[in-house]
Amino acid sequence: MSRPRILVINPNSNTTVTKGLEDALKPLNFADGPEIACTTLAEGPYGIESQADVDSVAMPLRRLIESDNSASAFVIACYSDPGLHVCREGTDRPVFGIAECGVLTAMTRAETFGVIAIAQRSIRRHIRYLRQMGLMDRLAGERPLNMSVAETASGEGTLAKMIEVGRALKEEDGAGAIVMGCAGMARLRRGLEDALQIPVIDPTQAATAMALGTVQLSRN
Repeated sequence: MSRPRILVINPNSNTTVTKGLEDALKPLNFADGPEIACTTLAEGPYGIESQADVDSVAMPLRRLIESDNSASAFVIACYSDPGLHVCREGTDRPVFGIAECGVLTAMTRAETFGVIAIAQRSIRRHIRYLRQMGLMDRLAGERPLNMSVAETASGEGTLAKMIEVGRALKEEDGAGAIVMGCAGMARLRRGLEDALQIPVIDPTQAATAMALGTVQLSRN
């Protein structure tokens, strides 16, 4: 049998974010397990930072998934879970959204969680999604970095700012775990967890781990 493949899709066109995802997912890429491949949605915006950006990639994501005949599962690597439901509608293979998976993982690690957003205007969109999922009672708070996706993926001062915001979520808001609210933050998970001394969830790792388990179990 050929090795199964999990396709992790970065819906923005910033290849630095995709490279960060590849690095963050290396611990899950076992030699005898499913291949984890990361790709960039070329027609996506450079950063998904508004509802218009979210909506603009839904159908391109679906077309990409429908045209891929080799993947056993897909991960949409953007914290707004763009196109998640329309993509699930277009395939019988599992599609995982990183926000949904990241939050569910955080709730297995702590009673309450906080979210670090890239910008203030992202928070309203995230809160609406959490309300739809019925999870507002587990949210301690969400605070912004007020940076762009590109800055979080490559900026030198990103970790220091994330530690500052994460500490406020922990000490002032009472968060028992932190969810990083942007795929571009993936490379900083370990450093942030070491600084805060509470669980820090990279949602792309969480979603890919769920996809890996699903694909592996389907083989046995």
